[in-house]
Amino acid sequence: MRAGICDMVTIARYLNLTLVVPELDKRSFWADPSEFGDIFDVSHFINSLRDELMIVKELPMKLKLKTKRRLYSMPPVSWSNETYYLKRVLRLARKHKVIHFNKTDARLANNGLPVQLQRLRCRVNFEALRFTPQIEALGRKLISTLQRSGQFVVLHLRYEMDMLSFSGCTHGCSDEETQELTRMRYAYPWWKEKEIDSEVKRFLGLCPLTPEEITLVLKALGFTKDTLIYIASGEIYGGERRLAALKAAYPRLVRKEKLLSPDELRPFQNHSTQMAALDYIVSIASDVFIPSYDGNMARVVEGHRRYSGFRKTILLDRVKLVELLDGFQGGAMSWDEFSIAVKKAHKHRMGQPRDRKVIPGRPKEEDYFYANPQECLGSKEGLREIL
Repeated sequence: MRAGICDMVTIARYLNLTLVVPELDKRSFWADPSEFGDIFDVSHFINSLRDELMIVKELPMKLKLKTKRRLYSMPPVSWSNETYYLKRVLRLARKHKVIHFNKTDARLANNGLPVQLQRLRCRVNFEALRFTPQIEALGRKLISTLQRSGQFVVLHLRYEMDMLSFSGCTHGCSDEETQELTRMRYAYPWWKEKEIDSEVKRFLGLCPLTPEEITLVLKALGFTKDTLIYIASGEIYGGERRLAALKAAYPRLVRKEKLLSPDELRPFQNHSTQMAALDYIVSIASDVFIPSYDGNMARVVEGHRRYSGFRKTILLDRVKLVELLDGFQGGAMSWDEFSIAVKKAHKHRMGQPRDRKVIPGRPKEEDYFYANPQECLGSKEGLREIL
């Protein structure tokens, strides 16, 4: 959501178009009815970008009536550079006066854009997109509560039902759970990938680590039993049963539902994006951030933490970890061998400065701009000096 908004602001600015405050998707699995203003501070968003472009809360009446009769709607081509928008989209905007982008995920290239556009993306993300005062206040309370107990780790544990169903990742699930997840995947016609080999995906590093696997990895990395761990996630599939090993190893395991009262959380419940915003705020402020899967939120948090001074973010090498976990659990490795290998594999995966990986012609396989917005972190020469 944040990345899509940043891209749309940047495109509107480049084309010198007026931007209408974005509408949010309400048709996802979570069916969250939240509007932009329920999550972000609209006035701050508009005012903080006033020197860059015009942003309005809604269309003028004349254009509103025109679009009621016919609204030109289109999905921009994914991973496009500024030339596509200048030559293709601007012509359409001039013709139709109003153009509606019905998809905004990954519509702007990672690399090869003018530096001023890349830096505008950062300005929107890190300055203009401020959460509502209510979300910010509750987020600060969570951070204050955690910091009173000393340092804390945020574990972004992607082990929700929809994640497992749509990815087809069922390692560690019972036969009944696997069938339930498969039925759910088939029940959603817009999810085109139906037949999935879970073990193949896992060996390719395309599955989130299970709670049991993440427990072993945390211990191998040297996190002791007294480590305070905040879990940032939706509802864990399998509930408390699947968290038993993690809780046994790390008794100081907390979630926002444990740190805040029901009255404090009530306004945000049944609004998954607002609940995720609380987790986002805590994730940015944590001493260490560890995502079990490199999904959208994890990658944007990674980039935000780089922007905030290269805060420690442990980026798990899931391909290597699957090999090591299977070796240890199958008896081929001792605990000491396993622990040493895990530490070695992640020595240079702690969120240090590095150049973003570029793969011409294969944008999906490149490093994601929002995970490493290096144009906003100093010159390439500066990055190489640090390295």
